[in-house]
Amino acid sequence: MDPVDTVVIGAGVAGLTAARLLARAGRRVVVLEARDRVGGRVWTDRSDGRITDLGASWIHGIVGSPVAAAADAFGLPTMEFSVGGYQPDSRPIAYYGPDGSRLSAEAAHRFAEDVRALDAELVGVVAESATDTSYRDVTEAALRRMGWDGDRAERVREFLQHRTEEQYGVWIEDLAAHGLDDDSIDGDEVVFPDGYDRLPEHLAAGLDVRLGSVVSEVRWSHDGVAVTTPHGTHLAASAVVTVPVGVLQSDDFVVDPPLPAPVADALSRLTMNAFEKVILRFPTKFWDDGVYAIRQQGLEGAWWHSWYDLTPLHGTPTLLTFAAGPAAHAIRDWSDDRVVESTLAQLRRLYGDAVEQPTSAVVTDWQHDPFARGSYAYMAVGSTTADHDALATPVGGVLHIAGEATWSDDPATVAAAMYSGHRAAANILRRSLPLEEIWAPEQPE
Repeated sequence: MDPVDTVVIGAGVAGLTAARLLARAGRRVVVLEARDRVGGRVWTDRSDGRITDLGASWIHGIVGSPVAAAADAFGLPTMEFSVGGYQPDSRPIAYYGPDGSRLSAEAAHRFAEDVRALDAELVGVVAESATDTSYRDVTEAALRRMGWDGDRAERVREFLQHRTEEQYGVWIEDLAAHGLDDDSIDGDEVVFPDGYDRLPEHLAAGLDVRLGSVVSEVRWSHDGVAVTTPHGTHLAASAVVTVPVGVLQSDDFVVDPPLPAPVADALSRLTMNAFEKVILRFPTKFWDDGVYAIRQQGLEGAWWHSWYDLTPLHGTPTLLTFAAGPAAHAIRDWSDDRVVESTLAQLRRLYGDAVEQPTSAVVTDWQHDPFARGSYAYMAVGSTTADHDALATPVGGVLHIAGEATWSDDPATVAAAMYSGHRAAANILRRSLPLEEIWAPEQPE
């Protein structure tokens, strides 16, 4: 195959951003994508006539967000749907206690105040923590300082446990103490009623994207790269690798020579999570009006503890819940029907016979996806926030790793993917690039 300037591996948002910027700078770029579509972990299902985002769903904070700016420039409609992260009362929440009865407004308020108090105490505990400290360790240390009784402490303990699961899809003992340092949101959050996939479609316009191109090996030297696929080997002066951490760590994706330190060291300390969506559409709405989330406390909520009302998105009564961390691992080989019945059993515990069978149900399976191997990366115990950026250290002047896991300020987001693609392109061109160039219209020649 004829040599090109840059081979970009992966047509997700990071790869498409890098390719778009490089192509606009006059570079010859080929994008190799293993799937039969662009977008990577931004994937919208339209198979049943409905619009269901199976991967990324939200822009978590539109203030200063390049994703929000790109969506606006491309004319993509969005809808405000702020969730405020996994917070105790950022929006109206119907709380149900361990016995299945709904908490009074006063009891829910007291619980939310306890969570906020513990969060305030956590700031100092996390700052003082050692590298080998888990989020469980700092949580327990903060709880001891509060001096609460058993039940009061247990409700807050399980809330923080569920927060690590919903924010990073990981068991609290496996997440580094600093693993939630980026858990902040600036401005409203929005979703895409027409599907998030419209964003990568716009980013891919005009690019040379080769679908169905599974990369098995990347050989590099100071003279350039050779990227192997079943269709042949692509030669280039440089490569941008945007495959997820789970793929980069697998034996199916060979980098030769192996990645040097500090890149390899950083990679070894990051891990792909287990995080799946369960989207249930019902004939009628059986839950309370004016409530954006339903949460149950106690042992019954170990797996299915939070449901989010997506009805406003398309007008169909819809609840979204997550299998995260231990729950996602446990249901890994379950049938969709079994997963759905498990969630319905908990809903019926709270709402009884008012819970009808869903008219449709979607259960994602990112854990079995060979081109993802999980939903996104998290900081394992022993890692530091610096590992994200260290993973993006240019290798030999020719190899550049990008993607959500390589951006320290806001990893696990589409914004992080876009920022990382922008950085990779700037490193290859060896000059700064205006961020706005990502979504700016093509200039006539």
